[in-house]
Amino acid sequence: MFNIPQCSVIIPTFNRAAFLAEAIDSVLAQTEKDFELIVVDDGSTDQTSELVAAYGKQIHYLFQPNAGVSAARNFGIRHAKGRFITFLDSDDLWLPKKLSRQIEWMAVHPDIMLCYTDEIWIRRGVRVNQKKIHAKAGGWIYPLCLPRCLISPSAVLMRRELFDAAGLFDEQLPICEDYDLWLRVASRFEVGFIPEPLIVKRGGHADQLSHREWGIDRYRVTALMKIYESGVLSGAWCRQTAEMIYLKCHILESGFRKRNKMEEALYYAGLKERI
Repeated sequence: MFNIPQCSVIIPTFNRAAFLAEAIDSVLAQTEKDFELIVVDDGSTDQTSELVAAYGKQIHYLFQPNAGVSAARNFGIRHAKGRFITFLDSDDLWLPKKLSRQIEWMAVHPDIMLCYTDEIWIRRGVRVNQKKIHAKAGGWIYPLCLPRCLISPSAVLMRRELFDAAGLFDEQLPICEDYDLWLRVASRFEVGFIPEPLIVKRGGHADQLSHREWGIDRYRVTALMKIYESGVLSGAWCRQTAEMIYLKCHILESGFRKRNKMEEALYYAGLKERI
């Protein structure tokens, strides 16, 4: 009889062999052992394939030509067999009880589609404290998701049915693809939160996606416009979304004007008029 794993763990990666082994080891060290581990190699040209091969049958290795992190995660989701889906970015780490704590929590809350945990932040090898603006919460958190990405992909655990309702990651977004998905999720579902730091987010290195693009709010505006025009929102949430779009467009318009990029400035001025 076919054995369905409790959880599918998906690690998307691109040229991060230097980080990947630690990420994999942190999954294999979990106290919960009923999972499949899928590494999706998004066209790496470093030693990623050799590194993964050394783990043998402990890892299901998938390769695709470079198409971005959204496509890599979606590729993993389509191949996943677990009752739950979870992600680990290849530069992050899990603490040993991450999976067990979340699976136990979801068993007690059968109506919740997604839960996430608190985090430990490491920047350039040094632990840093999160600011108040990064405070996490559970419940109907859609308004809290509007200013910035509140939920880390490495911190979530989801019932696989969630994607039937909210859809997959938007492969047209080079960054802020997680922000876009969490808006869609939080506008439809109550979200669970475990106030215990169960992941380690490592930042500050040069190849972080968010460091490659100027004006990250450009992509947040794209995500906000999508949800605003989707018809899902109503009442206060619709109004709050419009206000956030206006604010971010105003900041972007001003930034482009200072850089004498009038075409881009006029584009965001035009978006403000649509709200």
